[in-house]
Amino acid sequence: MSTIAANISTLGARIHAAATKAQRDPAAIGLLAVSKTKPAEALREAYAAGLRDFGENYLQEALGKQAELSDLPLCWHFIGPIQSNKTRAIAENFAWVHSVDRLKIAQRLSEQRPAELPPLNICIQVNVSGEASKSGCAPQDLPALANAINALPNLKLRGLMAIPEPTEDRAAQSAAFATVRNLLDSLNLPLDTLSMGMSHDLEAAIEQGATWVRIGTALFGARDYGQP
Repeated sequence: MSTIAANISTLGARIHAAATKAQRDPAAIGLLAVSKTKPAEALREAYAAGLRDFGENYLQEALGKQAELSDLPLCWHFIGPIQSNKTRAIAENFAWVHSVDRLKIAQRLSEQRPAELPPLNICIQVNVSGEASKSGCAPQDLPALANAINALPNLKLRGLMAIPEPTEDRAAQSAAFATVRNLLDSLNLPLDTLSMGMSHDLEAAIEQGATWVRIGTALFGARDYGQP
């Protein structure tokens, strides 16, 4: 078994254990492979071990991998900050966008989504910890943004995404994720997605209702940011 396949097996066991403890169906929690800075061969290896969903932060890097892996039926998620000049390529080449945090970006994605493709699945990124360095909609601005995005054509608003301030304190992790879940519940919209939880805190995220956990390091190993 390859290292990536072994890591996927370990992660599957962690997800199953956390879901069982939370009295949730493990099948309701998707493993999104965060593959930024990793070569296409690593994604191909993860595909061979059963993964189908891959999350990329950098558009040009992602488009290169999509071309290299066009023979595989992969589902591509954009999870990084979005600049206005990148929306067309994102609208044309991804199935999910987890990082929408303002209406202008959603409007451009809606306008630029090709008519022959299904609606683009959208998560609104919420800055749940109020960190100045993080992208995300402020919680108090979320209801208006969610209702506006929900009304746009060619998009399907699915739920929320969050990257809480990192901490090893399990109670603090759970509290942050509970805040995200409560924000989702308060919107009174037919939403089904909570994209939250990473390698170090996926158990707390699953406890609080995560439906996608975004895993990079625990799957592919530490990243080398010296690579393109």
